Amino acid sequence: MSTVIRVADAIVAELNGAAAGTFSQPFMAQRLYVPNFDLKDMKDLHVSVVPRGVELSTANRSLLQHDVQIDVAVQKKFPQDTALDLEAIDDLMGLVQEISDVLRAVGRFGDALWVKTENKPVYSPEHMGQLRQFTSVLTLTLRMLRA
Repeated sequence: MSTVIRVADAIVAELNGAAAGTFSQPFMAQRLYVPNFDLKDMKDLHVSVVPRGVELSTANRSLLQHDVQIDVAVQKKFPQDTALDLEAIDDLMGLVQEISDVLRAVGRFGDALWVKTENKPVYSPEHMGQLRQFTSVLTLTLRMLRA
């Protein structure tokens, strides 16, 4: 199994395992290659873990540094017949922060160590405006050293 897939699976296991009880909203994370969902299915909260990339560089004469990037997407559609609820959006923004905090605190996923998390932009204005859907993506960078 590839390095990036092992790391993504370890993140899914952590999100669905012991740390899951610490989140303000229940969810079941899943690893996907293409997180495409029917819009009607987006009324439920989705947390998707998607391999994004791997950057290899020389650490020293005998080791390669693997910087693995994994996206963690949080998505939920709001009903058409209601106004966009500021409190509901705030709750989802809070969940994104909780996920980020838990993954940073865990720090190790197999042989990979947490390096940084990016959340740019913090949500997708396009999805909110066009689809009435909250979408936020955390991009985690994790580092492994291998011979």
